[in-house]
Amino acid sequence: MSVDQSGFHDALLDAERPVPKGLTDGHGRPAGKRFDIYRNNVAVSLTEALELSFPCVRRLIGEENFKRVAGVFLRRHPPRTPMLMQYGADFPTFLEGFEPLSHLGYLPDVARLEQALRLSYHAADAAPADAEQLARIPPEALADTRMELAPAVRLVRSNWPVHAIWAFNMEDGPKPQPDAQDVLITRPALDPLMTVTGAGTAEFVAALINGETLGTAHQRTTGAAADFDLAPALSLLLGGSAISKIQPAGDISCNA
Repeated sequence: MSVDQSGFHDALLDAERPVPKGLTDGHGRPAGKRFDIYRNNVAVSLTEALELSFPCVRRLIGEENFKRVAGVFLRRHPPRTPMLMQYGADFPTFLEGFEPLSHLGYLPDVARLEQALRLSYHAADAAPADAEQLARIPPEALADTRMELAPAVRLVRSNWPVHAIWAFNMEDGPKPQPDAQDVLITRPALDPLMTVTGAGTAEFVAALINGETLGTAHQRTTGAAADFDLAPALSLLLGGSAISKIQPAGDISCNA
């Protein structure tokens, strides 16, 4: 008797489902308790992967609550890849629609911050662009210059003090104040570095991520934040090894 693969998959992630029909052990006997043990091991592994990826969320809601939430999540969002380090990409969005935790409005953004840190950590390496190249570009050509950001760069924009919440729980930082925070994540060395930025810098970085030229990015940013200062924003990006390529107008080589 063949095993229904869809039923097997569903049963593997849901302890309330019966052992799939036709599933046997290595001696042709019904799998029974062996399948229960295997199912439990899978659930434990996936839960541990979530705990490692979202330690601040775990601390905010408590270990037991986290395990229960993880159990619901893994049934709704089974792994799409065998690499456990990638499991949980849908967790922030899941939390956004998870009614029992809806009173913790900041929780999905904390999860987004932790997911961004994880993605930044595992992102590909990229040599930083030479700041001198930017200095050599004629002023009249700067507006049409494009910048490619390093794969490790991430931007998390939140209506909550998301970085302060993370730092309060993970680094014994000061008590969070009720302010919105935008967080730029760079990786100038081995580990990701978080920097809380002003709204103008965040708007500028978002425009660069979208592939806008310096001129267009600057124009859009000053339209949203009139006090935006371009020089500190560029200094922050260059200092964080966040710019991997500088492409002046007409240069199709993207020389770094």
